[in-house]
Parts: sequence; C-alpha cells; structure tokens
Amino acid sequence: MELVDKKTAVSKYSSYTDSQVYWLGEIPSHWERKKLKHVFHEKKKKSNSNLNCGSISFGKVVYKDDDKVPESTKASYQEVLAGEYLVNPLNLNYDLISLRIGLSDIDVVVSSGYIVLKNSIQINKAYFNYLLHRYDVAYMKLLGSGVRQTISFNHIADSILALPPLQEQKAIAEFLDDKTSKIDRAIAQKEQMILLLKERKQIIIQNAVTKGLDPNVKMKDSGVDWIGEIPEHWEVKKTKNLGDIVNGATPSSSISKFWDGEIIWITPTDINEIVYAKSSDRKITHFGYRSCGTTMVPKGSIVLTTRAPIGKVCIAGNELCTNQGCKSIVPRREMSSNFLYYSFSISSAVLNSLGTGTTFMELSSKALKDFKIPIPISINEQKAIVNYIEKQSEKFKTSIQLEQTQIEKLKEYKTTLIDSAVTGKIRVC
Repeated sequence: MELVDKKTAVSKYSSYTDSQVYWLGEIPSHWERKKLKHVFHEKKKKSNSNLNCGSISFGKVVYKDDDKVPESTKASYQEVLAGEYLVNPLNLNYDLISLRIGLSDIDVVVSSGYIVLKNSIQINKAYFNYLLHRYDVAYMKLLGSGVRQTISFNHIADSILALPPLQEQKAIAEFLDDKTSKIDRAIAQKEQMILLLKERKQIIIQNAVTKGLDPNVKMKDSGVDWIGEIPEHWEVKKTKNLGDIVNGATPSSSISKFWDGEIIWITPTDINEIVYAKSSDRKITHFGYRSCGTTMVPKGSIVLTTRAPIGKVCIAGNELCTNQGCKSIVPRREMSSNFLYYSFSISSAVLNSLGTGTTFMELSSKALKDFKIPIPISINEQKAIVNYIEKQSEKFKTSIQLEQTQIEKLKEYKTTLIDSAVTGKIRVC
C-alpha cells in the first residue's frame, strides 16, 4: 500500500528496510542490495587508435582535442564505448566538487588510469548513471589511499548499491530525466536573465559616463569613434593628463625575505569583479618593495590590468603596489576616482584592441597614456554621475542576487530530488 508524506507531498513506499549503508539509508523493502562487483565488472583495457580522445567532465564523457595529445600518449589510451561507464579514480583529494563517474554516449579513448565499467546483469543504464553520481559524491570520494588518493576497481568492488526491479529503474530514470530537464531549463533561463541584467547595467554605466545625466543637454562630436557624441561642456582627455601613471614590478621569487610581508601587492588575479582592492593573495616585505623599484600608489588610485588580461579595473582601497601586469593611475585633485573607475570599466574591449605582443597581449605605457576618455569639467558633475550609477548598480545587484539565490535553490532541489528518487525515499511509479 502506498503512503503519502504530507510534509513533502510525495508518494512513499509501504515499507522500508535498513540498507546498512549510510549514504543509501533506508530503501524500499522489495529492493535488493548488490555489491558493485555483482552489477559491474571492469572492462579489460583495449586500445583503439581510430577513436578520438575523450575524458570525463562533471559526470559527462566528452571529446578532447586530439591535437593536444601526442601520438605516443594516445597509443596508451583505452577504449570506452557508448553505454559503458567511465570512472576517474585519480587524485580524489584534488577535486571534491565535480562528478567523476559518467555513462558514456560516445565512443572515445581515454587515459589508461581511468576505470571503465560494463554491466554484468541487465540494468537500466540511465538509472544507474543517476545512482552512481550519488555514490560518487556521497561515498567514492572518501576512498583511496596515498598522497594522491587514487583508487582501483578493488576499492569500489564491494560497495553496496541499491537494485530496484528493472521496471522501477526505468520509471525512476524517466521521472528524473523529465524533472531534471525542466529544472535545468529554469536554471538556464535565470542565468540568461543574470547576463541580461549585467548587460543592462553596463549600458547604463556607459551612457552615464559618456553622455551624462541630462537628456536635453547640447551634444558635440568627441572625435573618438568608440565614444561618439558627448555633452558640449565636457572634454576628451588623454589618460596622461588625468594623473600620474605608475608601473608595477615583481621582487625576485627566489629570495624569501622579499615575501610574506605587510605590503599589499596586487596582480591581475586579485582584480575580479571588485571595486576596491584592500588586500591581495600575496604580500611583499619592505625589502621586496625596495628591490624591484616600483612605487606605492595612494588610496584612491585606479589600478588597471595591462596584461593577462587587459582591462580589468579597480580602485586602491589602501596604499599598495602592483606587479608588472598592472599599471596604476594616481588621479589629479579635479578628478573623481570613482568616475575614472566607471569610465575604464566600460573600456576593456577598446583597451584590449590596443594590446600588442606575441607571447601574450600587453597594453604599453604609451598606449595607456594616449588613451582618451570623456570627462565632465566639474568634479561635482562627476560625483553626481557616480552617485547615479551606484544607486542604479545597487538595484541591479539586488536583482542579480535574487536570481542567483533562486538558481542555488533549484540546484539544491535537483540534488535532493535525484538522491530521494534513486534511493527510494520517494515513489515515482
């Protein structure tokens, strides 16, 4: 007889038994408990140079770029065919987030370090793909030995799996295919909404820092293609006329007394969707600072990445220095740091186009000095524009956070739904 859990409004089975496995918990009484080695066997390694290279990525078997795999390496790869399960048993302690087991729907060759599983009994492969994802996250990553925590088939062979009747496996898989595809579509829509909100925010910033806030103001040609028309009372200035430009530098990495000090040392990796830089991943000592000949820039300076990548920007939230991948602009008194920040934040594509180099693209000091941006002459107008942008940005931030919260809830619901269905906590047929 079917029972209904009034709290979650889902059907449950009439009776359950303890699986004696913590990650499975109680399972329906008529389901079997099977050791993994009685459901699957390890496929004997077989090379096949006619197939493309592949790997596992977040629970899916995907193609790899053959051009990046030497022929000698590919010759050591093993075959995995559609309908077989691929297990990445390497370095479990290195990656505790992504899924490491997947049902392949393509024919490829993969690293010989991987485990390929074939079913030894009749099963619904889609159901076991869901179940093995749960097994992977909840149990397999706790296995293994050694510094690299790598496992073999013997480590997982005696693991207990749930085995519902074949028709129920099929029903659970179809239920989850339907529900998870709907959840994935909802997540994709919300991710698209976040992109649209970010684009709209950038448009508002661009219009504010190039056109101002008065829709009726008289305009003039700026003389710069990417800027277009600007208010008649504004000016177009080169960066070198906005303030002093300071290059960054790096102390020798081999001298320990140069590192782990108290001086903030910003690199491009420290500038990631932040407005104010107040700390850094690495800090240098006064010895390191003096050794590399760079200059400290004061709080309020603009820090701009000029290589790998070009165009990320932030404001120095404290006195700091940077590595050679950044340049800093110390604004003159008549300039608002925040206005300059927003002006440079919408200029990354143009700055990138000015980069040169073969090994990596870099924005030269000359190119930065000659880069032009529109500027209101009055600092009060600059501040009014900044105030407007910040108010609008706060609204977008709230909307984006709401979408992100809903995405996280959908992901949590998806995980719970899969876990509940594959272990029999809910009945779907």
